[in-house]
Amino acid sequence: MPELPEVEVVRRGLDEHIVGRTFDRIDIAHSRAVRDNTVDLTAILPGLRVTGTGRRGKYLWLTLSDGACLLVHLRMSGQMLVGAPGSVDSPHARIRARMGDVELVFVDQRTFGSWQYCQLVDGIPERARHIAMDPFEEDFDVGATAALMRRKRSAVKTVLLNQSVVSGIGSIYADEAMWAARVAPWQPANTLSQETAVDLLEASRAVMERALAQGGTSFDSLYVNVNVNGASGYFARSLNAYGRAGEPCARCGDAIAKTVVNQRSSYYCPTCQNPT
Repeated sequence: MPELPEVEVVRRGLDEHIVGRTFDRIDIAHSRAVRDNTVDLTAILPGLRVTGTGRRGKYLWLTLSDGACLLVHLRMSGQMLVGAPGSVDSPHARIRARMGDVELVFVDQRTFGSWQYCQLVDGIPERARHIAMDPFEEDFDVGATAALMRRKRSAVKTVLLNQSVVSGIGSIYADEAMWAARVAPWQPANTLSQETAVDLLEASRAVMERALAQGGTSFDSLYVNVNVNGASGYFARSLNAYGRAGEPCARCGDAIAKTVVNQRSSYYCPTCQNPT
């Protein structure tokens, strides 16, 4: 599943190629791609101009000239591809939006993703206001978020994935942040010191910044076109923990291990990340 860096790569691409353009026509090939809408996108979007882009955690949106937004859920396999009209040839194209001399195509093999027209409240889509700020937001308070984490009895890995605590961190970057901060994935969050919790959050931002610089992390064959121009991320080549079970730890040389925390696979170094 795309995590914050992958979604941010898509947002930046859309910001470059789509902002300032006007929707001319919307063609919907699969009804699941527009589920939960209270309006008909084919009727409301034509004539509206894209005035900007936004993201919180894994939520992505296009701001519209009527003051509302188009909230995009990529989910497991969603892609936002831009090209000349008709150039995106995919049996999994769910929505095609004509915008002058280009076409914005929503491709989603698993049909979990969607487009939703909704209102903005203080700059955030009303349907995304239930999630917490992510580490890249200007008003993100790392100290307050660390304190909130420390009030949770759940495992650290579970808390990092809790979008009501901090948004945008998925399994890949949680494992990488815990490796960097030397925190065991099963350790109860309420046993962390404030300093360690802050270090962990700062490590999560740092690892996601490195991923952004390399275009994100792509593993799933259904999610190779992470960018709007079809470019795949290369950060997978730089991972220290995730997916490296049996390989030597880059820090101590011992073998990376794999465990399951709250039904989620977690990769860690038994030597470097030993809470005892």
